[in-house]
Amino acid sequence: MSHPSHESLADRICAVTGAAKGIGRGIAVALSREGGRVAVLDKDEAGAHETMRLITAGGATAIAVTCDTSDPASVVAARKEVAARLGDPEVLVNNAGITRPSALESMSLSEWNLILSVNLTGYFLCAQEFGRAMRAAGRGVLVHVASIMAHYANPFAGAYGPSKAGVMSLSRQLAAEWAPYGVRSNCVLPGLVRTPMTEAMYSQPGITERRVVSVPAGRIGMPEDIAQAAVFLASPQSAYINGTEILVDGGFAANLMSLIPRAGFERSDMPSPHHS
Repeated sequence: MSHPSHESLADRICAVTGAAKGIGRGIAVALSREGGRVAVLDKDEAGAHETMRLITAGGATAIAVTCDTSDPASVVAARKEVAARLGDPEVLVNNAGITRPSALESMSLSEWNLILSVNLTGYFLCAQEFGRAMRAAGRGVLVHVASIMAHYANPFAGAYGPSKAGVMSLSRQLAAEWAPYGVRSNCVLPGLVRTPMTEAMYSQPGITERRVVSVPAGRIGMPEDIAQAAVFLASPQSAYINGTEILVDGGFAANLMSLIPRAGFERSDMPSPHHS
């Protein structure tokens, strides 16, 4: 993957959902550094304004818009506000997401529906609403933040994995249906990433060390790692990439077979991983 050139998104209007913190904030800031004019969307009004301030402090343009992506009326209102203040976005990054640990055998329907309403239905609502202007203009880019869990089951994570698998399927369908209108749709699949949402896990003794040894890159991912992939997919450099996914996991998925005992396949001369 080549790194986007300086200001590869110059003056392009970009909307990022769930941008108050974590991966969403990292993507919003990265888009602004490539010249994008960024609409920061989130239910967390204070966090959205803080992301906006980080961007404007760097000399770029940004606005903060309060939006509950699971609420159709809120999505419509947010799109209208962005259009009035910045113009119609040419790039939409669907990133807003939540998780609730739960065993499927005991997970309530309300918990299941809550996860899907944000992680999958919210992506659909935003793509549909923001995509209208893209199709009318004959150009646009959708980037959806899914998860490595779209491919690999994570027991006791409730509806999170199924919701992210749905995001991947939704992205491919959007790619097929909207390509004739000049609109591309792709996914970024983060692996192990340290964010405010996962910080409580990493703060537990030994967790970071145990996770690091499973990643060939020798460290846990950061929001900036995911942001660079999202910027690439949003930029003209990926103009012929549509309906696919980029896995950003430091080699974790490629390393799965090494995590089980395999007599005769072990090596003793491997370097120790570099802890983050």
